Amino acid sequence: MNKIFKWCMLACVATTLGSCSDFLEEENRSGLTADTFYKTESGANALINSCYTPLRFWYGQEYAISMTEVGTDIFTRANGCGQPELSDYNSSLQGSSNAITKEWERLYSALNSCNTALDRLPNAALGESEKNIRMGEAHFLRALYLWHIVETWGNVYLTTKECTSPSGYVYRSSEEDFYKQITTDLENAMNLLPEKTAEYGRATKGAAEALLARICLYKKDYEGALKHADHVISNYDYKLADTYEELCNINTCNDVKENIFVCVYDKNEIFGTSIEEGPDGKPIIWRTPGNNPSHLFWVMCYDQVLDKDGKKPVTRSIEYGRGFNRYMPTAHYLDLFNERIDARYNAVFQQAWICNNNNSSYIHKGDTAIVFTKYSMSEEEQAKHNYIVIDRDKVYNADGSVKNRVQNVTFKKFLDPTRESINYTGSKRHGVVLRLAEMYLIAAEAEMNLGKKKEGAEYINWVRRRAALPGHESEMEIQPDQLTIDFILEERARELGGEQQRWFDLKRTGKLIEYVKKYNPDAKDNIKEYHHLRPIPQTQLDAVINKDDFSQNDGYSAEK
Repeated sequence: MNKIFKWCMLACVATTLGSCSDFLEEENRSGLTADTFYKTESGANALINSCYTPLRFWYGQEYAISMTEVGTDIFTRANGCGQPELSDYNSSLQGSSNAITKEWERLYSALNSCNTALDRLPNAALGESEKNIRMGEAHFLRALYLWHIVETWGNVYLTTKECTSPSGYVYRSSEEDFYKQITTDLENAMNLLPEKTAEYGRATKGAAEALLARICLYKKDYEGALKHADHVISNYDYKLADTYEELCNINTCNDVKENIFVCVYDKNEIFGTSIEEGPDGKPIIWRTPGNNPSHLFWVMCYDQVLDKDGKKPVTRSIEYGRGFNRYMPTAHYLDLFNERIDARYNAVFQQAWICNNNNSSYIHKGDTAIVFTKYSMSEEEQAKHNYIVIDRDKVYNADGSVKNRVQNVTFKKFLDPTRESINYTGSKRHGVVLRLAEMYLIAAEAEMNLGKKKEGAEYINWVRRRAALPGHESEMEIQPDQLTIDFILEERARELGGEQQRWFDLKRTGKLIEYVKKYNPDAKDNIKEYHHLRPIPQTQLDAVINKDDFSQNDGYSAEK
């Protein structure tokens, strides 16, 4: 059975059956069918809610972060990285990659949920106003999922109809056709969605227009990108957070008016119903975790750092996080920040750990125990301090290659010190999909490409002034002649780092290979031109009947 369609069918079953396990049994004792269920108010709402569920399999999740942030100029693998093929572009980056396979399945399942909603909602027992809003949500989410698919795999399979029966035949659609559909969906969403919603996490008109601004930038429609980004900035109830710290702090990040659209993570299961394939091939309905694990992946093993007597002055704590140690910043990323004037450096990088036990003979509880510095520190200078110094030379070689993947620096942007316990892996932090600062950066890039560097600099300076340490706002401003694509990419790294856009940014600007070769020693010798696309999962290719029409992306092994 074609893998796309198999997962589409599972998605159809999931959205049809909701959370009622009885429907999975051979005998349908209720007599309820998909046709009748979707027409009810509860069925229609369950259907549209299921379209949001796949967001939780992308935003804040390990596989997707590995596909979007690692293997770029700003992040590489730490000791615990489970997807080295994505970090290093090594020979294992093929259709057998588990990360790529799972995300392909999730995204096509998501696409079918949206297609099902758009096919079925017109006949649902909803009031006209509510029906229009739900249709708008489905258009918005379909556009978002299609964007992920086409930017990850290129001209693969495009469908806008509900899958009701399996087929082994699939065909490629052009990237242009993908973007036409994405644009149409977003225009429809803008016409149908309200500007505000009582249920946080649902799509709004502003979210649709913000995504359209991003899409226009990807299409190199700079006039459209500027128009929509500026309109989002000027005509909705969004506002830049007063400080960058508010975007990182777990107590404020979910409530800032800068958030345009988020993937909601909480114990409310309204967007949490999902589907998995059981060992017997039958669908199993389950619910996604109501929490965000992203805080785990960037934390180094601070609880393994030893003092000169071989003691551990810092033990695992809720405050410093649980060190899964999957990813670490490159030396280049650290160097992008001028921490003397830019508050973002301190907001996203852990620079000190306090002794939290009495294990050390000379570092006492409450004293500074570990300090990280991105600069080299002489042995003489280190000897002046009781605390343990992890300086640049202990982590990186002179060429930026990594020598220590266990103790480096924690990217603390997603930490959650309000977790239930030390070992608890979840977080209530929402996954940010769109926020207002990106609109300023889109407008700046569009103005630059339209030959208006002065206007572009004004947009980018809004973001930089907000990021400034108090009293350094004017130092953070740039002049028009400084506005180049390289500067914009640097600014996007500083502002949006970790928010699952970096690989896409480098790809769309034609900088992926250049930047990886220049700034990522782990991957510089492996990356090739064909790595601008990911391999199609082998499970999908095995299921295709018309293999001449739908084969592996160029450069990857055509496994038999």
